[in-house]
Amino acid sequence: MIPTIHRQGSSTFGLLRYLYGKGTHEEHVDPHLVASFDHMAPDPGRDPSATKKDLAYLLDQPLHLLDEDQRPEKHVWHCSVRAAPDDPILTDEQWADIARRIVAATGIDPGDGAGCRWAAVRHADDHIHIIATLVREDGRRPDHHRSGKRAQTEARLIEADYDLHRVTPGDGTAAKRTTSAERHKAERQGRDRTAREELRETVRRAVAGAASTEEFLDRLKDAGLLVRTKVLPSGDLKGYTVALPDDRNGDKEPIFYAGSTLAPDLSLPRIQQRFTTDSAPVEAAASERPERPTAPSAPAAARRTTAHAAWAALLVLDHSGDDGAAAAQIAATGEVLDALARTSALHTRNELRQAAWEFERASRSHTRAEFRHAQDLRRAARDLVYSGPTFGRGEDGATTAMAIDMVFFLVSAAAHWHARRQHAQQAEAARRAAEHLRAAYRQAAAEPLTVLRERGRRIAPSLRRHHATTVRAALPDLAEAVLAEPGWDALVATLADATRAGHNPQPLLAEAATRRELDTADSISDVLVWRLRRIADLPVYVPATTQASRITDRQAMAPRLATPSASRAPRR
Repeated sequence: MIPTIHRQGSSTFGLLRYLYGKGTHEEHVDPHLVASFDHMAPDPGRDPSATKKDLAYLLDQPLHLLDEDQRPEKHVWHCSVRAAPDDPILTDEQWADIARRIVAATGIDPGDGAGCRWAAVRHADDHIHIIATLVREDGRRPDHHRSGKRAQTEARLIEADYDLHRVTPGDGTAAKRTTSAERHKAERQGRDRTAREELRETVRRAVAGAASTEEFLDRLKDAGLLVRTKVLPSGDLKGYTVALPDDRNGDKEPIFYAGSTLAPDLSLPRIQQRFTTDSAPVEAAASERPERPTAPSAPAAARRTTAHAAWAALLVLDHSGDDGAAAAQIAATGEVLDALARTSALHTRNELRQAAWEFERASRSHTRAEFRHAQDLRRAARDLVYSGPTFGRGEDGATTAMAIDMVFFLVSAAAHWHARRQHAQQAEAARRAAEHLRAAYRQAAAEPLTVLRERGRRIAPSLRRHHATTVRAALPDLAEAVLAEPGWDALVATLADATRAGHNPQPLLAEAATRRELDTADSISDVLVWRLRRIADLPVYVPATTQASRITDRQAMAPRLATPSASRAPRR
């Protein structure tokens, strides 16, 4: 149940005219009163002899206790209370009880016999509107400070008492919720999202991996937004505003939004905190991995970089006691998701976009992010943006699956990190993002895993038995589950590739299994495939060929104990 305190108004009659009217899209059905301050207020909806002016006059009577120059200009308090879509339809009596609890909790009518005059109007099954005059019966002003937060607290109790959908408590770090007027305007214009939401997504994508304020502002312009900047007398940039070219007001002028009104972390000072270079680039394992004869494409290389950076960030979330460093890794994860959504193939783009959209809430909390600890992830996001889009086939598509697989674990770790700190909304948002990533992974991994499984099925039975022995030795507790999975064929092909590249598969497999828990994996063998190919720097997309499939038992079972060499060629 969501109570929303709206901006204070100056016309009681004007708000009543809207509440008892047909609505913007004829959505108001049977407007009527469900409760009032004295249980006897006239109801213009169902009493033919009552008018909206009668009700407005009754509510405004306490104003006349004050001299005209003492009457507040903005004296109309307005709160809407909406049930969740999956909640049962409540009766008028239940909504009346809810209205009384809300006005009591917010200080509008605390039950002392001299509270404000108010009325609750219902014109739909799922919500009510409460209107009140902000002058008490004794002529004093009500104590309704922080009424929004107090209403939210009471709503949590109402949900428990009525067995309604439990809304996750907020902490004041969420982006500003869109208004009904903005939603109706988006519907009229045929937009999927409101202008505010579109701008927020576009600005976040412009932030992903940006290294300077100039680059960030250039990206906004390249994305087609109208951009205005505010400069201090010193010449320093103070802030920025953005607008969609076709989002206009009644005077046909663009409607600009400041970054801070889109989301708390999109103000210019908060964005500039990301542009730090205190942390030197980490060439993680680059000198330890053999170079492949054929260099990957730029999108594929960027996705491999992303997978390595995500693994390093995951270690920080799991083992670091520095909350500022962990918060920075989580915020930078949002940049990586935005960059993946922007550059990945069409068949995965929608799920990745939804994952980035959901994770936006998880990327922001009261913990101050120390971005000098997250530059590797930010550089990975930058590489993704500047490597260009991928069509999702071959090595590009396979490395996309590899990156999504690792980012999925990173997002899951972020959900656990937030949950341990009672960041309820952030934890729930991360879990929703993980589900979209799971769906995106399935779409991205389908083709490369099919290719690997086909290759694995062509491997000689004696060699398959040899690799099964390797799995039992390296993973005694997981071996039987792995060998029974459909993905075992892809793992066989991967172990064969690792052997041919000069690796000892048993310790390599043991290392891959210990890098992260496997209990939540849909397919343990598939997860091990991506880990092995990332750790050993193996090509991810290797179609079956006649030569590649003709590996003799002696060659495959020969010990591979030497250190991998960059110049080593596949042995036949």
